[in-house]
Amino acid sequence: MLSLLTIASILFLATFTRSAIGFGDALIAMPFLILLVGLKTATPLVALMGSTISLVLLINEWRTLDLRRLWQLILSTFLGIPFGLVLLRFASEDLAKLLLGILLILYGLYQLLGLSLPQTRHPALAVIFGFIAGAFGSAYNTSGAIIVIYGTLQRWEPDYFRINLQGYFLLTNWVIVASHGLAGLWTSQVLQLYAYSLPAILVGAWAGEIISKKIPKAIFSQLVYVLLILLGILFIT
Repeated sequence: MLSLLTIASILFLATFTRSAIGFGDALIAMPFLILLVGLKTATPLVALMGSTISLVLLINEWRTLDLRRLWQLILSTFLGIPFGLVLLRFASEDLAKLLLGILLILYGLYQLLGLSLPQTRHPALAVIFGFIAGAFGSAYNTSGAIIVIYGTLQRWEPDYFRINLQGYFLLTNWVIVASHGLAGLWTSQVLQLYAYSLPAILVGAWAGEIISKKIPKAIFSQLVYVLLILLGILFIT
């Protein structure tokens, strides 16, 4: 029971973060869950959570979706998903933790330091970033940071960024979830943990939506980025 409450609390915090700032759920949940249940359970569980969040967040705003500019990104993400499954099955868990730790530190520092990437709209970037996001998304559920960096390079407008990022996640996450099922990762443990944690996920999405309107997102985001750096250091030590 204590383990179930701990996992539900982690998923609540991850969902709360995603609902409040638009992304970051997997970056919060994966490090903790890997330590508790291992990579092969954490990955499909967080993918199910991410798909649920996207669906909930888009219920009232689906009419504003416009994914026509993202078709290359989405298609290349689909192509990268099978490579991520191979990585998940054959790569060592220690290597996965190292890669995830480095990604957490680099992304947290990038955001905290306010680094500005040059604007570029070269069509090849959609293919490159989409493929990497698909591979890392299906293996470690870390496609969010990669897509956020891509959106920064593209200079997406805030409203376009917020709504269509959820649309991207909804489409790609469901394909990732299905691929996990075909790869045999939907174990009884994964499904039970998801079912037990679903109320916490839904409450987290609701609470994050409320907080996003009351607390400046900049302040909340800074706290999240500091946490990501600390988690990254924990993973590589």
